Amino acid sequence: MWIGWLRADLLLGDVHSLKQKRSVVRPVVAEVRRRLEVSVAEVDHLNAYRRTAIGVSLTAADRARVDEVLDVAERLLASRPEVELVETQRRILRWDDV
Repeated sequence: MWIGWLRADLLLGDVHSLKQKRSVVRPVVAEVRRRLEVSVAEVDHLNAYRRTAIGVSLTAADRARVDEVLDVAERLLASRPEVELVETQRRILRWDDV
């Protein structure tokens, strides 16, 4: 079993309140979750209006599948016009390395 996660730091567009931020972040999180069937959450910058970090995680039987899904998640986040992907960090481990 392989475990992988991706942290994506995003800069939001014209957002001036936490309420506006939620209206941008929630659909992004929901789309990644729905399209890839992975765990997704806002994981950092919770009180900042124009920044957020989205975490994506999954388990799979082989490393190639984890790499493939995380690649798709990164491309999906980068393709959203309402956010700018600033940086990503990724980690993949075998279950016995944890």
